[in-house]
Amino acid sequence: MREFFQDSETFALLLMAAHIILVAVAAVLVSMNRRPSSAIAWVLAVIFIPILGAVAFFFVGYSKLPKARRDKQREVNALVLARTEGSPFISRGLDWPEWLHSAVVLNSNLGALPMVTGNSATLLGDYNGAFDAMIAEIDSATSYVHVEFYILVLDATTEPYFQALARARQRGVDVRVLSDHLAGLKFPGRKETLEFLHEIGAEYRPMLPVRPWRGEWQRPDLRNHRKICVIDGRVGFTGSQNLIDASYDTKGNLKRGIQWHELMMRVEGPVVRELDAVFATDWYSETDVILPLASNPTGVSHHSALVDAQVLPSGPSFDNDNNLKLYATLIHKAERRVSITSPYFVPDESILMAIVTAAGRGLNVELFVSEVGDQSMVYHAQRSYYEALLRAGVRIYLYRAPKVLHSKHFTIDEEVAVIGSSNMDVRSFSLNMEVSVLVHGRDFVDAIRGIEDGYRVKSRELQLEDWIRRPIAQKVFDNLARLTASLQ
Repeated sequence: MREFFQDSETFALLLMAAHIILVAVAAVLVSMNRRPSSAIAWVLAVIFIPILGAVAFFFVGYSKLPKARRDKQREVNALVLARTEGSPFISRGLDWPEWLHSAVVLNSNLGALPMVTGNSATLLGDYNGAFDAMIAEIDSATSYVHVEFYILVLDATTEPYFQALARARQRGVDVRVLSDHLAGLKFPGRKETLEFLHEIGAEYRPMLPVRPWRGEWQRPDLRNHRKICVIDGRVGFTGSQNLIDASYDTKGNLKRGIQWHELMMRVEGPVVRELDAVFATDWYSETDVILPLASNPTGVSHHSALVDAQVLPSGPSFDNDNNLKLYATLIHKAERRVSITSPYFVPDESILMAIVTAAGRGLNVELFVSEVGDQSMVYHAQRSYYEALLRAGVRIYLYRAPKVLHSKHFTIDEEVAVIGSSNMDVRSFSLNMEVSVLVHGRDFVDAIRGIEDGYRVKSRELQLEDWIRRPIAQKVFDNLARLTASLQ
């Protein structure tokens, strides 16, 4: 045996045979139910870095949550469908654009939640102002407060929010809190945050915990990215903002003066119970406790233009890329204008084709992204798409540093919008648990358009001539980063 391994030619042939077998097995396993671009990227990784590629695929190659979690999602979906069937508050779409009905049906089939009418929706574009709005509602809570944020940190900015939760508990209000497990480990103040919640008597659970010693394991980068706050089933909040200071409490951001710019939405009406159903799903996933799902409609306390709204949860607990299918459908259906805001723009092939096709159909298509990025690989990956978009006629606006434009929304024509936690990137489409709200209402879209006008003033428009002249080293790095985005 020793002589066998000492024979260099034989040993080389053995390694080559093992490599071929590994690549063949990888090609079969990787290609099953996977996008071609992703499969090719994984196979190339195994070919060129076989050991590391195989280990990486073992840890992060499967983009669905464990079967038990997916079964819980289906169970809650069935409960939601049973409670909404026949509701008089489901919108009949009498004044919808002709194409909207098919998108609503698609959403219902994917996420189990209907389009409901009789809602009010208010945009909150001021960072601290959004916290103030949530605090005011928490201080009026009489039954429960449900808080779910990807990042949840007790710091100088968020302390009033946490104090409002404490006051709610003192009044006997149930306070339930969810935050992503791994995201919470990246920021200072984790211990203090959890201790505070424990001291006030709030019920807290980490989402998607990665603790193998407790039997809690799934692909580590499958994360819950949702941002939801619901008070008494009466009023709800969702959007892009996390529960943390606008600097994200990091020394690098503080040194550079970087601040996050966000957009949240306050809603009243039947859509609140849909947001609450998403929270209930995540609570059930982490606790095995099914919270009561309200079936009585909620009214609107103040006079404003009413909108139709539909909540669409998405992520690896579903069998389909819910948000991807909605976004592609809406962009293809657009007739006049598409305006997209996404801090991380690494589109799926179908989204890229939809956007390029919309511009080719003569539509006014624009994209708002940040001039600076907080995640290097994603930042460079998204830059690799700019030339193709510019050549297609898409106008790209770079929101000026040091602000990071973290808002996540887009508008279609004059009366349809989507807002929520989802970026327009591969991670949000396949790996993250997200929540999006489809809204039909001209006044609401006008309000978002006003916000987009503000973005435009604070941005510089990227020109094709300038972009293609950027240094060759940047081009190489951008395109290499793009390859990594396909390893999903």
